[in-house]
Amino acid sequence: MTPLLEVRDLRITFPRDGASPLVPVDDVSLVVHRGEMVALVGESGCGKSLSGLAIPRLLPDTARLGRDTSIAMHGEELAHLEEKAMRQWRGRRIAMVFQDPMASLNPVMRVGAQIGEAITAHQRVDSAEVRRRAIALLDEVGIADPAERVDAYPHQLSGGMRQRVMIAMALAGEPELLIADEPTTALDVTVQAQILELLDRLRQERGLGVLLITHDLGIVAGRADRVMVMYAGRIVEAAATAPLFASPQHPYTRGLFASIPRIDSDGERLVPIAGTVPPPDKWPAGCRFHPRCPMAIARCHTDRPPLDPIAEGHDVACWVAHGVLS
Repeated sequence: MTPLLEVRDLRITFPRDGASPLVPVDDVSLVVHRGEMVALVGESGCGKSLSGLAIPRLLPDTARLGRDTSIAMHGEELAHLEEKAMRQWRGRRIAMVFQDPMASLNPVMRVGAQIGEAITAHQRVDSAEVRRRAIALLDEVGIADPAERVDAYPHQLSGGMRQRVMIAMALAGEPELLIADEPTTALDVTVQAQILELLDRLRQERGLGVLLITHDLGIVAGRADRVMVMYAGRIVEAAATAPLFASPQHPYTRGLFASIPRIDSDGERLVPIAGTVPPPDKWPAGCRFHPRCPMAIARCHTDRPPLDPIAEGHDVACWVAHGVLS
């Protein structure tokens, strides 16, 4: 069966005068099927958001996609499609929800009018029908009294309600793929859970494919079907959610789990991962995690580990995980 989305060899570069180009995303591949939620997880600076922006071709003007990069929806190639043709996919077939609704919503337009713009961008309908659909979308995303809230301004809504408005706008074009980039950032824990439950419900009811981009492994459990862990522009581990949580194999993934607070711990101190993600112009040779890795061996410093299966459906890019001892 052809996947809803298939990304192969995603490479994003930023040319620089007199220097080698920056390559913040390097050789990333992923697949999303209809009705599936795939989580892309990693620290800030690892290339997650850029990877998400590349799919609907919303990268900065200075960015370049690699010559061998493939981004296919239903088998149709989008990576090097002309901008005019790409507009038929963006919003209508592929939609995106960003982490900061106040930066995305127009503060001087009523939310109903903003949802209406998303509707009329892809369909010819009269103003009465636009309003009806805007109210229906607000109702679908769980906003109480949608017939009243449709005339509200963004500042009159809570953070969680603004994020629901953003999701309603994303749904306005009837997309098949929804990319949610850190959709729960800056929301309190209760509202975070509500937004994630909403995305999961929409995935099931609409058959949406969802790519959830997050730095928080804790919000992935029980929601995502598969998890891809990203570090310094590359995927280092990929598996179905349950096996990954039961037996993480890459030292970086293990470090992420060790830094998550547990309610069943007896006051144990969290174990942070030493150091930070280096910038693209300072990525080390070999495995890019080796300067921070407590398990690094000599080969990690020189040779890039391939993303190979360690078990069925569980891929890891780590020499030590694959039994290399030196």
